[in-house]
Amino acid sequence: MITRRLVLYLCTLLLFSGLGGCVSWFSYDGPEPEVHLVKVEVVQAKLMQQRFLLYFRVDNRNDSDLTVRGLEYRIHLGDMLLTEGEHEHWFTVGPKRSAYFKVPIRTNLWPKVRDVVKLLKKPDQPIPYRLEGEMETGLFIAHYVHLARNGVIIPADLIPEQLR
Repeated sequence: MITRRLVLYLCTLLLFSGLGGCVSWFSYDGPEPEVHLVKVEVVQAKLMQQRFLLYFRVDNRNDSDLTVRGLEYRIHLGDMLLTEGEHEHWFTVGPKRSAYFKVPIRTNLWPKVRDVVKLLKKPDQPIPYRLEGEMETGLFIAHYVHLARNGVIIPADLIPEQLR
C-alpha cells in the first residue's frame, strides 16, 4: 500500500514538474503583432452585390513563430457599416517577419446607395474608413489581438479613368 501511494506521488510530481515547461506553449508575452489593411480590390460591382478582396499584412515583432487562426472584422466607410464577417485561415508568420493574406468579402450597398452616392460626388475627396475586429492567434490556446485602424480612401484612385 505504501509503495503504491509512493509511486502515485512520484508520478504526480514528475507529471507536474514536466508540464512546467509547457506553460510557454500557452502563455503569450512580448509585443502584439500588428495588422494593416494594405489594399482594397474591387472584384465585381453589380447592383445588388459587390465583391471585394481585402489585402492584409501581419507584422510579427516577436522572436518566435506566430500562428494566425483567423480574423473577425468590421469595416466602416464614413459612418456607414460597409461589411462585417469572419475569415478562418490558418497560417504562420516567422519571427521578425511579415506575411500577407487576402480576405474575400461580399456586401450589398443597395440599401445604402444614397449615402454611397453622397460620398462619391467628389471622387478626389478622401473618405474615412475604420477597421475594427480581432485576430485570433496561438497554437493551443487562443490569444485575441484587437484591431482598430483608421485611414482614408480616395475614390478617384479606385475608379478607372474611362468611367470618371
